[in-house]
Amino acid sequence: MRLSTMSVVSEPESSSTVPGTVLTGTVFTPRQVRILKIAVIVMGVLLVGGFAFVLAAIVYQASHPAQDASVTAAKSVPGQVALSIDLPVPAGAAVTAMSLDGNRLAVHLNGAAGPEIAVIDLASGKVVAHVRLKPQ
Repeated sequence: MRLSTMSVVSEPESSSTVPGTVLTGTVFTPRQVRILKIAVIVMGVLLVGGFAFVLAAIVYQASHPAQDASVTAAKSVPGQVALSIDLPVPAGAAVTAMSLDGNRLAVHLNGAAGPEIAVIDLASGKVVAHVRLKPQ
C-alpha cells in the first residue's frame, strides 16, 4: 500500500508578494482574497442577524395580538351593548343572508324591488353602500 503525501498550500503574506501577482492556482490577488473573506463574513453576520430579527418579530406578534377598536369597546363595559344599528329595510323585503368581514357587515335583502346588498361599517354604525342587483 502506497501513501501519498499531501501538501498544504498556505496563502502567501501580502508583504512578501509583488502587487498585482496572483495566487498560485487562482486568478485572484491576495488583496482580493482578503476582501472576499471579509465580505463573506459580513454577509454571514447580516444573514444570521436578519433571521434573528424575523424570529423576534414573529414571537412579538404572537404574544401581542392586534385588537379591534370595536372589540375592545365591547369588552370594556360588560353588560352594555357596544353599538346599536338601525337598518332601514323596504316593506316586504326579507334578509336572506349576512356576511361579516372584519369591521364590515354585508346584509343581503330580497324584496319587491329586487335583491340588494347593504354594507354596514360596524365601527360607526353607518350604511356604507347599497348595491342593487339587476339582471341583464
